[in-house]
Amino acid sequence: MINTKTAALQKLDSAHYLHPFTDHKDLASKGARIITRGEGVYVWDTEGNKILDGMSGLWCVNMGYGQTELVEAATQQMTVLPFYNSFFNTSVEPAIELAALLAEITPPQFNHVFYSSSGSESNDTILRMVRRYWDIKGEKQRKTIISRKNGYHGSTVAGASLGGMTGMHEQGDLPIPGIVHIEQPYFREVVKDHPELKDLSEDEFGVLAAGWLEEKILEVGADKVAAFIGEPVQGAGGVIIPPKTYWPEIQRICDKYGILLISDEVICGFGRLGTWFGCETMGTKPDFMTFAKGVTSGYIPLGGAMVSDRVVDVLYQDGDFNHGYTYSGHPVACAVAVANIKLMQKLDLVNRVKNDTGPYLKQAFESLNDHPLVADAKTEGMVAGLVMLKDKANNTPFDDDDNVGMICRGHCFDNGLVMRAVGDRMIIAPPLVISHAEIDELVRLARLALDATWADLKAKNIVQ
Repeated sequence: MINTKTAALQKLDSAHYLHPFTDHKDLASKGARIITRGEGVYVWDTEGNKILDGMSGLWCVNMGYGQTELVEAATQQMTVLPFYNSFFNTSVEPAIELAALLAEITPPQFNHVFYSSSGSESNDTILRMVRRYWDIKGEKQRKTIISRKNGYHGSTVAGASLGGMTGMHEQGDLPIPGIVHIEQPYFREVVKDHPELKDLSEDEFGVLAAGWLEEKILEVGADKVAAFIGEPVQGAGGVIIPPKTYWPEIQRICDKYGILLISDEVICGFGRLGTWFGCETMGTKPDFMTFAKGVTSGYIPLGGAMVSDRVVDVLYQDGDFNHGYTYSGHPVACAVAVANIKLMQKLDLVNRVKNDTGPYLKQAFESLNDHPLVADAKTEGMVAGLVMLKDKANNTPFDDDDNVGMICRGHCFDNGLVMRAVGDRMIIAPPLVISHAEIDELVRLARLALDATWADLKAKNIVQ
C-alpha cells in the first residue's frame, strides 16, 4: 500500500501534469512513480525504493547523480549572471568558453556551434540551416532530407517529421513536405518482409541497407536531395546497432552525390559509444552534429548543432541567418556543460568506456543470450539492447498484443531496475560512471526480470 505522501502527489500529478508520450487516462488509473532523489547510478522514489537507473534518466545523466562540480558551476553562474541573450550583437562568457571547448573535442571539421535547449530544437535548426546553405549556393531545389524509418530526431513538428516513428506521424499529419524515409539497418526486422535476404552475412547486409539511400536519392532526383540524417546507433528505436559496413557506405554515397550528412549525436555523443562522438566510432565525417542530453549530463537543458567549416563558409557569404532562441547560449547551461566536459576529461571517461567498462558491459550483457526469452543481446559502448522471442529455436516473434516488453519492464521496476521497453526489445544506457560491480548488479536484475516475464508468459500459455 502506498504512503500518504505518494498518494497526494499522484493525485496532484494526475490533476495537472500532462506527461510526454503518455496515455493520461491509463496513468491516472495507476498513478505515477514519484522519483525524489538520486546518487551515483541510483534513484529513489517516494516509497523508499532504491532503483538502479539503467537508462541514465533519459539517455542523459552520463556522469550519474550528485556531481557537486556541476551543481557548483550552476550556482556560481546564477549568482554572477543568471541570464543574458545572444541577440543584438552580444555574448556571454560561458557560451564562448563552451564553444571553444566543443571545437576542441569534436572532429576537426567542426569549429562552430549554434546553441538551443534540446535535441528537437537542434534538428529544427539544422533543417533550416541545410536549406539555407543550398539557397546561398544557388541550388534552391535541394530541399529534400532523407531519414530512416524507426529513427528518432525529436518531437517538434520538424523533428518528428525527420524521425521515422509511425505513431508520431499519425498524430499531426506528418511528415511535413520535403522529408522522406528509407528502411532502417535492422536485419531481423527487414527479413520479416524479405525472407530471401536471410542468408546474407552481417557485412553484406550493411552494404545492402546503405544502398537504400542511393536508391532513394535516385528516386527523388540527386539534384533535389539536400541531406541525409541518422543516429550512429538508433536509440529510441530499440538500440539498433548497424553492421560495421553500413556507415562507411553511407558516407561514400553522400560524397558521391554531394549530399550533406547529419549525425544525430543526441544519444551517442559525449562518450556513450567509447568515443567523444558516435560518428568517430562509425567512421563518418558529417557536416552537422546534433547534440543535447550528455553535454550537461542532463543537469540542465542544453542542446546545439555543430556546424562544419564547409557549411559555415557558405553561410558567411550572405547576411543574416534569421533563426534563434531566447535561450541560445544560456549562460547557466553553458557553465554546467563546461564543468561537465572538464570533469569527463579529468576522469578520462571516454577512454574508460572504450577500454574498460564498455567491454565489461558487453561480456556481461551478452551473457543474457542464454536465456530462453532472449536473442541478439548486443552492446556498443554504453548502450545495449536485446530482443525477446516467443520461440528462439524457430525465430518466432511475439504478437503485439502479448505486450511482452511492458510485462518485462514492470518486472524490472519491481526488481529495482530501470530498463526501457521498445516493443519486444529491452534496452539500457547506464551512466558512463557505472562500475563493474554495478554492471554485474544491472545484469543480475535484468535476468531476474526476464525470469519473471518467462514465468508470466508460461502461466498465460503464451510460451511453452
